[in-house]
Amino acid sequence: MDKNAYAELMLFTKKFPGSLTWFRLKKHCEIIDKHLNPDEQIVFCFAGQLDDSTTSIFNTGVIAITNERIMIAQKRLFIGYRFSSITPDLYNDMQVYSGVIWGKVTIDTVKEKINVSNLSKSSLPEIETMVTTSMQEAKKKYKKEGEDE
Repeated sequence: MDKNAYAELMLFTKKFPGSLTWFRLKKHCEIIDKHLNPDEQIVFCFAGQLDDSTTSIFNTGVIAITNERIMIAQKRLFIGYRFSSITPDLYNDMQVYSGVIWGKVTIDTVKEKINVSNLSKSSLPEIETMVTTSMQEAKKKYKKEGEDE
């Protein structure tokens, strides 16, 4: 594991300071690091509010794009945490919304839609590019491994 989630997230927050991502970032990133597989590498990491509301400020979570999947983590305030993993076979597509102040992305999977709101509008193209290209590459690898079996 070359990079940890917090180091990757700090690159994002410095590049796009307009996102509303201030609450317990290091704790959320520890959950990502805990669930990384031995050969898994973080390609891109960003944070936002894990809901559809622009008024939410205490629902921060971290999203990490790896060479194998999308990971979503949120450390609970008192006890436990929430972790989701989206593998290439479950990924459908993504929508990007730009509002007056912030933007939002919706990651559509076979089972659910994951909303990440209060993102800097200038970060939206990079988030979309990183998620889409990473999932396309992972799907190719996933299909190729399935054919080899």
